[in-house]
Amino acid sequence: MTLAVALLLLIGQACNTKAEKQENVESDKYELNAIFPKGEKGSEEFFTGNAYAIRLVDADSIHTTLAGNVYFEPGARSNWHTHPSGQILIITDGVGYHKIEGQPMEVIKKGDVIKCPPNVRHWHGASPDVGLQQLYIIPNTEKGIVEWLEPVTDEQYTSNN
Repeated sequence: MTLAVALLLLIGQACNTKAEKQENVESDKYELNAIFPKGEKGSEEFFTGNAYAIRLVDADSIHTTLAGNVYFEPGARSNWHTHPSGQILIITDGVGYHKIEGQPMEVIKKGDVIKCPPNVRHWHGASPDVGLQQLYIIPNTEKGIVEWLEPVTDEQYTSNN
């Protein structure tokens, strides 16, 4: 084999490797980086689509706070709900929506921190094309944890009002 042929083969291999890497980047474009295990699939009674939750911190008599992780697949969302002491969401990856009743919908993404006021109807979930991972914190659990309400309709989910 001549040096020129060997060099062409080597260049061809390098180009193929670069193309394969680019293809992998494109196909993984919407993959989320999991920090915690996916958890158990949420009940269809409380979620539309596929949402998975894992509790990370249980409330006790000293720390009256719950904390956990929820992974929403694209298009998945919670029902409307309230929390007697409010809720804090820390978005760890992806893109989603948060809606407080009577306010415009918020687009939420990695790095956002959302405070849901006590006893205020709201919902949250993933965007149609990208999943969402969030840490949730529920303080003062001695006052209660969550009151689940009706599902978010497709019209409510796609409206930004």
